[in-house]
This record gives sequence, structure tokens and C-alpha cells, in this order.
Amino acid sequence: MTRIDHLIVTAPDLGSGLEFVRNALDVEPQAGGKHAAMATHNLVLRLGSSLYLEVISADPEAPSPGRPRWFELDDGGPPRLAGWAARTDDIRTTAKGASEPLGAVTEMNRGDLNWLITIPNDGKLPLGGAAPGLIEWHVSPHPAARMRDVGCSLVALEVSHPDPRRVSALLESLAFRDHVSLSAGDRPALVAHFQTPVGPRSLGLR
Repeated sequence: MTRIDHLIVTAPDLGSGLEFVRNALDVEPQAGGKHAAMATHNLVLRLGSSLYLEVISADPEAPSPGRPRWFELDDGGPPRLAGWAARTDDIRTTAKGASEPLGAVTEMNRGDLNWLITIPNDGKLPLGGAAPGLIEWHVSPHPAARMRDVGCSLVALEVSHPDPRRVSALLESLAFRDHVSLSAGDRPALVAHFQTPVGPRSLGLR
């Protein structure tokens, strides 16, 4: 069984990513940390006890990772809601049964957090970001439980893809148990809807 674990906002730098989220949701992500293996760093925003939003960018102080960074961060571009991750308790079995290639299962850490995550060798997002990567946490409670609660929660996630049947088949192969709205579109795209302290807000573009 898999469920939504976190949403991924990519940005050329954390400052612009912070402004992107703040302008859209009127809440401010908190400091996260560094991912030495990928030469990236992040900010995080709690959306629930086991759900959060991540703002991630290349870390200008880190040496080159010697491989493509994850989430297409080497491609540049403005801040955007680029992808999402689904949580599983058995990432190797889940990835093996997936109807689409999601990448190699890779050990990662940040501070005292340890996890396994699927990372494509070319750094690309699965199905252009319409499909989730997989993550298996080796920490309890979930990292989101440690984050500051600013009163923001995820209400709905819309996923668009030129062939939504591929996304649907993948989610079925992952035994995905949350609801996402699938639709056809000219290109892969995500729109997330939130409840915030100032009312309903959205992030992402069709």
C-alpha cells in the first residue's frame, strides 16, 4: 500500500522557492537541511502528521554530486510544483511491481533522518512529474510530525498527463490508497489545493 508522502517544489534557489510558496499559500516553510549526496538543500512545510511540502534547490555551497541531481534540478527554470512522492513500507517490492520505471532504490540521509528513495539515473521526474517517486522512511514518527504546524493542509491533488491511463495503471500497480484527480493534458502538470489560515489556496499551473 502507498499513500501521498510529500509534494515537491523545485526552485533555482531557496529564496525564490520560499517566495513562490509564500505568495501562493500565505504561509512560510521552515528550514530543512542538506542532502550531501545530491548537492541540494531544502525547506519544508507541514501539511499533516505524515504529509508535507518540500521546497528544494541545488546547494551552491556543495561540490558537484558527480551525477544528475534529482527532480530535474539541473535543468533550471523558475519555481514550480514539479513532483510528488508516495510512501511505502517495502520500497523494493513496490518498485519492482510498478508498471513504470521509477529509478534505483537509493539510501539517503539528512541530519538524523534516514530513508530509501527511488531516483532515476538521469535525474528526470517519473512521467514528467505526473507519477510519484517512492520513499520508505526509516524513522518514527514521520518527519512531518516534527515540523511546525502553521495550519496548512492538503485538500486535493490534480494530476494531468497526455496519457492519464499510464498514470492510473501505475497508481494501481503501487496499490495507491489516496485519491488524486487524473485528467488528460498537453503536458504533465500538477495542481495542489490547500486549506490555509487565510482560506483555500492552490499551487501549480495547468
